[in-house]
Amino acid sequence: MRRVALTIGAFTLALLATLAFTPMASAHSALVGSDPANGASVSAGPPTVTLTFNEPLQESFPALTVVGPDRNYWQDGEPTVTGRTVSTQLRELGPAGEYLINYRVTSADGHPVEGQLSFTLTTAGQGTPGASVDDDESSSSGIPVWPFLVAAVVLFVGGLAVAFRLQRRK
Repeated sequence: MRRVALTIGAFTLALLATLAFTPMASAHSALVGSDPANGASVSAGPPTVTLTFNEPLQESFPALTVVGPDRNYWQDGEPTVTGRTVSTQLRELGPAGEYLINYRVTSADGHPVEGQLSFTLTTAGQGTPGASVDDDESSSSGIPVWPFLVAAVVLFVGGLAVAFRLQRRK
């Protein structure tokens, strides 16, 4: 009985380890260009930010934000997906410094693709920022881990119960 329980336990752990460390496919959309270019220095804020990918994107749930050195949002409105590009309008920019472009789009195969670029504004503008990033960070939360841990424990205990039942029948 002990041998069966150990075998099932080892099998369950091996299965969980295999699932946890299986690499994902990497045939998703890839960023091939941006306007402004990644790392560029600009003396005046551009009216839009546009990212171009190697294949058409799905129009569902794009995210494109521009965060200034003051930790405020500078995009104006919702991002738009057109074929291989995603873009958003910008407010007139404010403080000089590094602006971060954060994106998340859905590739043609349905997988999310995300990343971050930057550009530097060398001459301060007179724009008014949007909301503060700090306000969003305090209200957002990530995916909780506890449901996955509970599921693993339930699978392990269930496997042990099946093993004991099979042992009793013999």
